[in-house]
Amino acid sequence: MKSIIHMKDVSLTRNKNQILSNIQWEVKQGEHWGILGLNGSGKTSLLNIVNGYLFPTTGEVSILENPFGKTNLPELRKYIGFVSSSLDRFSNIVNQETVQRVVISGKFASFGIYETIKEEDRMKADALLERLRLSYLKDKPFYLISQGEQRRVLIARALMSDPEMLILDEPCSGLDILSREQLLTMLYEITENNCHILYVTHHIEELVQEISHVLLLKDGEVVAAGPKKEIVTDELLSTTFNLPIKVQWENERPFLSMIQQQ
Repeated sequence: MKSIIHMKDVSLTRNKNQILSNIQWEVKQGEHWGILGLNGSGKTSLLNIVNGYLFPTTGEVSILENPFGKTNLPELRKYIGFVSSSLDRFSNIVNQETVQRVVISGKFASFGIYETIKEEDRMKADALLERLRLSYLKDKPFYLISQGEQRRVLIARALMSDPEMLILDEPCSGLDILSREQLLTMLYEITENNCHILYVTHHIEELVQEISHVLLLKDGEVVAAGPKKEIVTDELLSTTFNLPIKVQWENERPFLSMIQQQ
């Protein structure tokens, strides 16, 4: 079975600050992971290692069976899609484009298109928009569509290069309930096409059925990692979030409530 992510004894130190400590984490083919933790728990640093933007201070890392130290990282990134609210900083560029052109730009890993567009690129972008039920937006200017639609289009863009892994970093941040649910329904389409998901969130109710495993981080260390039902428990979440938490399940989806302290 193919290894998607392998981390052994991984630590990260910056300016004498210990950011990650002794991370042991294995993602196997066919698994889709949610990542939970408070701000400052190390989630962003972990993602930057997965993306090849940071090297660990100690330990072994292999992404898509490409060991760090023996891998062309810019080439590796072509197989990793990334969607985050942080991409909003490119809005001044993408707002000038139609939805179809925004999706096509994913082929070139750029915002804005500076290469020749082939007919096959247009056809692939149109097929992605149809698959993700976004065809009605094809010719609209990006800036005229809603924030939820924009986030879903950026997922289509990330899929344009046929990534083996798609990182969704708080993709529902700032979205209303309807837009959030519309985005979450896209996860089924993504997983059906052999793309592995890393889903980072603060909200456990976003861990829909397609998310099979969960990693809990606290203060740069792994609290627990494994199948979702085994990890998303009252005890482990209470430890991770420093709050007394109760978890209820509905349709394979967890929901959180606080335990009132006497």
